[in-house]
Amino acid sequence: MRGRFAPTPSGPMHIGNASTALLAWLQARSAGGTFILRMEDVDTTRSRPELAELALADLRWLGLDWDEGPDVGGRRGPYTQSERMALYEEALAKLERAGSLYACFCSKAELAAVASAPHGLGSEGAVYPGTCRALTSERRSELSLRKRPSLRYAAGSQPVSFEDGVAGPQCFPPGAGGDFIVKRADGMISYQLAVVVDDAAMGVTDVLRGADLIDSTPRQLQLYEALGLRAPRFAHVPLMFGPDGSRLAKRNGGLSLAALRTAGASPEQVVGWLAAVSGLTDKPEPVRAAELIGQFRLGRVTSKDLRITDEMLQRLLS
Repeated sequence: MRGRFAPTPSGPMHIGNASTALLAWLQARSAGGTFILRMEDVDTTRSRPELAELALADLRWLGLDWDEGPDVGGRRGPYTQSERMALYEEALAKLERAGSLYACFCSKAELAAVASAPHGLGSEGAVYPGTCRALTSERRSELSLRKRPSLRYAAGSQPVSFEDGVAGPQCFPPGAGGDFIVKRADGMISYQLAVVVDDAAMGVTDVLRGADLIDSTPRQLQLYEALGLRAPRFAHVPLMFGPDGSRLAKRNGGLSLAALRTAGASPEQVVGWLAAVSGLTDKPEPVRAAELIGQFRLGRVTSKDLRITDEMLQRLLS
């Protein structure tokens, strides 16, 4: 069993990120498996090296360790996405040879108009209607002289099903999520492609991540199949929402691990609180992460999103 946690260093880690990290670590450690830390900094416009260092410090403070990662190395590295671009280009070339990609010339304004239409929103916004998929080769050549296109993966015509370790059976209709970008016009590799290439190359067998990414899974399963790669098992854990009802984000600085440390919280307090709200323990008593390994069961993790109240936060700091 090989599990992983893959933070994006675009802001300080908050308690929602910490919950996912703890559960992924416990899943790997309870199975006697390997735990991998990967820094997902493929979006170089948002990622910062100092935030990557802060993430490592936050995880160590919680009592988590890793067998392979940016700072400890490993035989399947490098463990920072910005150093793995050649692997993504190889995957793109394979998809292009198979005829699975097409150039998309849609502008941001056109895509914004799509987003305002009733197509439904997912983790990556509105479903793309396939505008450029039917372009003739002549029209495509004409447009390429005026602007650089993005590359989209042509979604398959079959439903996609998988068994989620927390959320249960999942079935998505044909084309769910629409044709999705694998390389942006500015050259940036998409999350969808990078995460598939990296998890396969690193031998990841079990992916535990936030429920906001569950609708990315059918896209990624299509890429696994198209690239001839073995897909891992998936488990999507609930998201945390703040007292105002909004989903926790890295801009919620008051709920960051760094802010909790400054406020006087101990790692044992935070771990015990996270274990309780995740369903692993009955009440939020201080505990070291290592003490939870023996009693961890994925089936005990709650499948319901978590609304964090002011009262719950007070208990965390008391």
